[in-house]
Amino acid sequence: MLGVLHGYIRVVDAVNYRVGRVVMYGIFVLMGILLWSSISKTFFLPTLWTLEMAQFVMVAYYILGGPYSIQLGSNVRMDLLYGEWSLRKKAWFDLLTVMFLIFYLCVLLYGAVSSTAYSLGYWGSEPFSFLGGLVAGTEEVGRLERSSSAWRPYMWPVKTVMILGMFLMLLQCISELFKDVLRIKGETV
Repeated sequence: MLGVLHGYIRVVDAVNYRVGRVVMYGIFVLMGILLWSSISKTFFLPTLWTLEMAQFVMVAYYILGGPYSIQLGSNVRMDLLYGEWSLRKKAWFDLLTVMFLIFYLCVLLYGAVSSTAYSLGYWGSEPFSFLGGLVAGTEEVGRLERSSSAWRPYMWPVKTVMILGMFLMLLQCISELFKDVLRIKGETV
C-alpha cells in the first residue's frame, strides 16, 4: 500500500512540476499582451482583444500554476502557531485542512464542468455525461457561448483550462493528503 502512495505522489508531483514550470513563463506572454495594448493605444488604433486576452492568460497562469504552488509549499499560511509545531502535528493539521480543500475543489470542478458544458451549448442537468458524450462522439455541440465584449471570443477554451486546472489541483491536494498520511506514519516523503 505504501508503494502505491509513493507512486501516486511521484507521478502527480512530476506532472504538476512540469506543468507549473511551463506555465510560469505565461507571465511573459501576459506582459507582451499588455505591452502591445499600451503601444497600440498610444501610437495606433486601440485593439479590442488585448484586455480580454490578458484576462484569459491570467486565468491560465493562476489556475494551472496553483498545483505547482501547493507542491512547493509557497501558499499562504497563518504561521502564528503552525511554525512551532512538530512535523507530525503539522501533518495532522494539514490532513484535516486538505480534506476541506478537496471538498471545495470538487465543488469548483463540478461548477467548471457545468460552465464549460453550458459554453458548448448544453442546457441540461447532466454536464459530465454531456462532456463524456462529446469525447465519445455521441453528443453534438450546440450554440457556442461568446463573451459579451466587442471582441466576442468563444468562452469554451478558457473554461476548459479551468477544468484542467481544477483537476490538477485536486490531484495535487490528494498527493498532499497522501504525504501527510505518510508523515503521520513516520515515513519520509
